[in-house]
Amino acid sequence: MASLHNSSSQEYADPAVASHQASGISCDRLRQELKKCLKESDCVQVHCRSAKDCINAHDGSVPDRCFTLLSNFSDCKRSLVDMRSRFRGRKGDL
Repeated sequence: MASLHNSSSQEYADPAVASHQASGISCDRLRQELKKCLKESDCVQVHCRSAKDCINAHDGSVPDRCFTLLSNFSDCKRSLVDMRSRFRGRKGDL
């Protein structure tokens, strides 16, 4: 009989984040990946702006990958309060 629990794997661009053990904090790997993406962007490195200012600016100095990670992180956090996720599981988190 087939197992009801399928093991899923998610790949992260940064090998340090991918090899990071689960800390028990919800959506932690996505948060780390987003933080690393923002820190390495031109907006933070060259223009010396805060990460929040860079996200709100939309001036092209932040890669699209960071906005995708932000969207996934928001979906993951939103699924924590969604009662339907009790049955479906958290989105984007391992």
